[in-house]
Amino acid sequence: MTTSSVKESAVQPAGYGPGIAPQWEDYSKCIRCGLCLNACPTYRELGVEMDSPRGRIYQMIQVGRGRLKLEETFVGHIDSCLGCLACETACPSGVEYHKLVESTRSQIESFYKRSHLARLVRSVVFRNLLPHPWRLKVLGTLLRLYQRSGLDRVGLVFARLVSKRLYNIARLAPRMESPFFFHRLGTVIPAQGKRKYRVGFFAGCIANLSFAGLNEATLRVLARNGCEVVIPKKQICCGALQVHAGVRDVAREVAERNLEVFGEEKLDAIITNAAGCGSVLKEYPSLFTEEKQEKFEAAKKFSTCLKDVTEFLADIEIDQDFSPLNIRATYQDPCHLGHAQGIRKAPRKLLAALPGLELVELKETDICCGSAGIYNVTQNDMAEQLLATKIARIDETGANLILTANPGCLLQLRAGVATSSNPGRRVLHVVELLDEAYRKANNQN
Repeated sequence: MTTSSVKESAVQPAGYGPGIAPQWEDYSKCIRCGLCLNACPTYRELGVEMDSPRGRIYQMIQVGRGRLKLEETFVGHIDSCLGCLACETACPSGVEYHKLVESTRSQIESFYKRSHLARLVRSVVFRNLLPHPWRLKVLGTLLRLYQRSGLDRVGLVFARLVSKRLYNIARLAPRMESPFFFHRLGTVIPAQGKRKYRVGFFAGCIANLSFAGLNEATLRVLARNGCEVVIPKKQICCGALQVHAGVRDVAREVAERNLEVFGEEKLDAIITNAAGCGSVLKEYPSLFTEEKQEKFEAAKKFSTCLKDVTEFLADIEIDQDFSPLNIRATYQDPCHLGHAQGIRKAPRKLLAALPGLELVELKETDICCGSAGIYNVTQNDMAEQLLATKIARIDETGANLILTANPGCLLQLRAGVATSSNPGRRVLHVVELLDEAYRKANNQN
């Protein structure tokens, strides 16, 4: 994003209020060719023009011209967008759709009055929970007790009796892992052998609770490949969910905190294993204007240093002392890795280095699985349709192992596998499989 896209103009289009809003220079690039339609998951499922990128841009323009209000129907069409950015990959005109939908959601957040319950939930989640590690830790501890007691199974039965939608949402709840990853914050993991790189690790927010094992695997793989890994203690959530929901003030606050924390370290790279986080972390400059020059420059430096773990490992000479795996697998491209960051070859390059791994390409791998941050909760019916289609495609591969590179996708795909015809299949992050192959090789030596 350019900084001009986030300037708070003195004069805004008629239907928008003060603050960031869709700009003519961005939506005028749309030539209405319709090539985005078949790439859009919601249009593919619904066949409704207003639930396509072209249709949503048309509505944004009408709001800007004062011909359409920020009312329930318009908000519904914008809320139904996954933000997967498949449209950007398909667009021949270079429309930066993410700028348009994020600025529109910022307007909705500021000027559309949602229900009291929706406002309460959004305030609790985006403002009072995710940016606060200790509150997350307390919540995680309570959830872990709930799950270990077996009450979660009772809760699922109850949810099924109440409604299918509630059951679908309840079964998405991630398992709380032990120990939480919070104990790693503020530590430095030494490289195995000679140190080649000094990298920072972005641990995330929910990942500290429910993907501690994935984070640990990431540390081991990085250390195995000559990385000294610094895990800054005062880092907090990346702000991705806030950006996608239009809560940009909180996103800017957490960005400032992370810029300060990671800026204190001299690093060759900052590593994340979450595609959704990485996409927004690389876009931190868009949260600041030239008026905040110091923050803007720090954000540019940060975003240049930020690497997805697959991106980083694929660019170095990795240790290839892997144990043969002898398994058939398929790989699902996370939307915010493939479409948002343009990273497709890196995960496949790493997987190609694993002996005995038969990788079967997945048809329609660039179509969203339905996770999309918290989309599978807020728009569960659509998310379930997309998940069912994705699982059907996975079934076609005959793979016993499903790989991806984003925690949200892991949760969604595991939920789909659990109710599929082959619930025994495993779903892993690419880096978890690398770690597994390394550890098996160690045991054989």
